[in-house]
Amino acid sequence: MSTPTSHTHRPVIGISVGDLNSIGMEVIIKTFADGRMLELCTPVIFASNKTINFYRKLLNENNFNYQSIKDLNRLNAKQVSVFNCWEEEVQITPGVQNETGGKYAARSLAVAVECLKSKQIDGLVTAPIHKKNIQSQDFNFTGHTPYLQSVFQSKDVLMFMTADNMRVGLLTEHVPLAEVAKYVTKENILSKLQIMRESLIRDFGVDNPRIAVLGLNPHAGDEGLVGDEESKQITPAIKQAKHNNMLVFGPYSADAFFAREMYRRFDGVLAMYHDQGLIPFKSLAQGEGINYTAGLPIVRTSPDHGTAFDIAGKNVADEASFRQAVFTCIDIITHRKNYAENTRNPLKKSELASEGI
Repeated sequence: MSTPTSHTHRPVIGISVGDLNSIGMEVIIKTFADGRMLELCTPVIFASNKTINFYRKLLNENNFNYQSIKDLNRLNAKQVSVFNCWEEEVQITPGVQNETGGKYAARSLAVAVECLKSKQIDGLVTAPIHKKNIQSQDFNFTGHTPYLQSVFQSKDVLMFMTADNMRVGLLTEHVPLAEVAKYVTKENILSKLQIMRESLIRDFGVDNPRIAVLGLNPHAGDEGLVGDEESKQITPAIKQAKHNNMLVFGPYSADAFFAREMYRRFDGVLAMYHDQGLIPFKSLAQGEGINYTAGLPIVRTSPDHGTAFDIAGKNVADEASFRQAVFTCIDIITHRKNYAENTRNPLKKSELASEGI
């Protein structure tokens, strides 16, 4: 398990609770029941006391303690804080997919994002939402990523799955497989590659990142025998990226790329569609992969799993991915600060290097 780099200032990390009937609250409580987390960050959970108490009792988790606040100026760095987003009684039914779970997931997220926009918190970790029952007039998005892109008015963003042993970004996210090919364009690929490169440098501290690009079709098109997206869109994008002084390689046949562990040679991999990237990632990340939204002005991470209604409320959910999402959020905040300092003072980096730091 990787832990975040040490630093003197503990960042304030906001936590949106996700679907109230999912495993979200369980993995949150299990994560912050470990008092050592408070040595790394000051967590703020956007929910209600009653919601927290329901799950704390259900899990019989006596090590989880918190203070209730309605004002982020009253944070105690040595304690978990619960920022009350609602006061009303809410019927919580673990494992049941219903409108209530989605309604309060949206409220928790909206309040957390407002605090993020106003810089009252330093980063955001989001517990899983259910993409259907969260739909409303206020939330008409296929997930966290497009919602945050809209709120922060980013031209483009990248769903970037990261773990200790690999990082995989997606050209397309939650779109039907039948529609993927129309998004495989030179322009879209170049945009995602640029976001990935900048994120690897600024957010992960990789000086000169090497990026692999996967093909869309079996065997990366077999020289046009099973599809021409590689020759018409993907390869021209790679050539243009190289012309722009980026270390980009491919297109690679996805099956051989992962089977031969070629991902170990690269700092990032761009997959063409959701399952092409996420199936090998979740299989190889060994339970500690997380989802990071690159391209935003703020830092947002999440675990790489969903709502898991089938095990919700049974006290069996594994918090490893959520805990790692918190660690990664802290690390990226630190990397961004260091990057900003080095940009303002370009001599600092070379001085640190010469001193062996």
